[in-house]
Amino acid sequence: MSGLSLGLEQSLRLTLQAIRPLGQESVSLEDSVGRVAAAEPRARVDSPSQATSRKDGYAVQSHDVARATPGQPVRLRLAGTIAAGDQAELAVEPGGAVRVLTGAVIPPGADAVVSEEFTRADGPDVFVETFADTAKNILSAGGDVTRGQAVLAPGRVITPVIAGLLAAAGLDAVSVHARPRVGILATGNEIVAPGRPLGVGQLYASNLVTLAGFCRSYGMIPHSDIAADDPAAMGAALEGLLARDDALVTSGGAWRGDHDLTASVLEGLGWQKVFHRIRMGPGKAVGFGLLQGKPVFLLPGGPPSNLMGFLQIALPGLLALAGRGEPGLPRIRARLAEELGGGHRDWTDFFQGVLSPGEDLPWFHPLPKRSRLSALATATAIAAIPEGRERLARGAVIQVQLLTGELAA
Repeated sequence: MSGLSLGLEQSLRLTLQAIRPLGQESVSLEDSVGRVAAAEPRARVDSPSQATSRKDGYAVQSHDVARATPGQPVRLRLAGTIAAGDQAELAVEPGGAVRVLTGAVIPPGADAVVSEEFTRADGPDVFVETFADTAKNILSAGGDVTRGQAVLAPGRVITPVIAGLLAAAGLDAVSVHARPRVGILATGNEIVAPGRPLGVGQLYASNLVTLAGFCRSYGMIPHSDIAADDPAAMGAALEGLLARDDALVTSGGAWRGDHDLTASVLEGLGWQKVFHRIRMGPGKAVGFGLLQGKPVFLLPGGPPSNLMGFLQIALPGLLALAGRGEPGLPRIRARLAEELGGGHRDWTDFFQGVLSPGEDLPWFHPLPKRSRLSALATATAIAAIPEGRERLARGAVIQVQLLTGELAA
């Protein structure tokens, strides 16, 4: 396929169809946070294993306190106290109560717990000032997770809380997808690695740092290199990255200029092109294909096009490689703070902007379209005028993408 024959949706669909997640490995729960579940772990135990108290208070029989009020409290005989981890050797008899601390096993005979703030202790008795219905303040056995239950769906990112739930379910390890190793190659005679002296007309490889930062923030392992506008140098650099990495991202040389050599060098290496150039702006020169079965993403060199091409095509593809069930930037609904115009009917037109609080939905404030990196650095979200439309009205409710990364594993 050539020219601008592909729309954004079709390009993304073809990208995701061509990518298969990396293999699996087992890691400890402490090392699993930020990783993507590769299987469906099932609970080995009920959690909790027995009914426990949600609060500090008194285990009672609910019918004993059915008419309790602050003005007419119910007096109950106190049989003792059970703390978390104690054996429930006490029982609640009619007209009696047992003091229970948070996490304590519910003693036999009790069917409710009255929270401590609604009681008043008086020697061997306790006065209850409110009604507690059956199961009040009780976490039933298996209330968090039951034995055999699927705790986590494949493709989900493991958060700290999910890791804790897996531990409560009796697991000490979980199967996750391997973290993608991503080779990133910046091309151009003018590109210099940060920290080295600049020559006349040269600039630092800011795109390289930005792309590597996004990869790292999503738990990937980036490797970077720079090659001059020379087919032999570019080919050698690409082959070096390909030998150790699971995917390649190129930055620069993707259009039709005299020094735009990336696509032709990849073709010489046996690149299986899926598409090159799509109907989106900025970022029309984005390409995608496979080289030795590994995904390769071509990105233009201009910062707005480079970043947008990465976020809309390369990042979803890399997240699919990592096993994500829903790859891509997170989305929320927002209102347009001002009209979004200047779009072109022939392609999807992207705008970066910032979000501010609103009464029901946040407001999206578009930033002026500039090629300066300093302007791009202030953006917190992305909106788009879809293909076929030229503008969106102020106050319109739209989907925006959030420019928020995630902690790396």
